[in-house]
Amino acid sequence: MIVSAPMSRSVLAGSAGLFVLLIATASCSSPGSSAPNARAPEAPAPIAPAKLWGDLKPVVSVKELMRDMLDPASDFIFDAVKVEFTKAGTFEHSPKTDEDWEKIRFGAVTLAEGVYLLKIPRPFAPPGDENNSTGPDATELSPAQIKAKLEADPVLWNAKIEALRNVGLEVLEIVNRKKVDELWDAGGNLDQACESCHLLYWYPGDKALLEKIDSEIERRYQESLRSGTRGRGR
Repeated sequence: MIVSAPMSRSVLAGSAGLFVLLIATASCSSPGSSAPNARAPEAPAPIAPAKLWGDLKPVVSVKELMRDMLDPASDFIFDAVKVEFTKAGTFEHSPKTDEDWEKIRFGAVTLAEGVYLLKIPRPFAPPGDENNSTGPDATELSPAQIKAKLEADPVLWNAKIEALRNVGLEVLEIVNRKKVDELWDAGGNLDQACESCHLLYWYPGDKALLEKIDSEIERRYQESLRSGTRGRGR
C-alpha cells in the first residue's frame, strides 16, 4: 500500500503529459487551420416539394373545364354585388344572409382550388373543336396555337393561373370578414385576371370584344359610384 503512492503520482504525471500533447494536437487541427485537407461544411439539402397522394388524370379539356367549373364558380363572385336599373327603380344587390355569403364562399373555394387543374396537361378543346380560328375574320386561336404559346413560355401560363387563384383567396378573406364594400374591387380583380388570360391565349384578335369588356367594366364602376359604393365590378 505504501509503495503504491509513488506509482500513482508517476501515472498521473504521465497522464498530464499526454493531456498536454492532445491539447496541442487539437489546437493545430482547429477549424481555423489552413490544413490542405480541410473541407467546408456541405450546404443543407433543399426541401423537396410535397408529393401528391396519387395520380392526376384529366377528364375534360381546358375549354370544358372553364365552361363547366371555373366560369360558373366566378359567377357567384361577379353576381355578389350589382346594381340593376329598371322602370320600377334602382335596385342594389349585395349579400345579406349567411346563405348569401356561403354562395360566394363556394365560388371562391371552387375558383382557388379548381384553377390548379389547369396545371395538368390536357387537350385545350374537345376533339374536332378548333375554336373560331378559321377564315379571314378569325378572332380565336386554335388549340394547337394555344398549346404552342404555353410550351414557349410555361412560366407565363402558371403566372396567369396564380393570378386567378389569388383572387379566389382574396374573396375567401372578404367572406370571412363579411366586407360587402370590398366585393366590388374583388369583382374587378377577377374580371381582369380572367380577361388578361383570355386575351393572351383565347381571343387575342378580338378587339371589339376587348372594347366591350372595357365599356362594361366602366359601366359597372359608374353604377357603384351612383349606389354610394366604391370599386369596379363586372
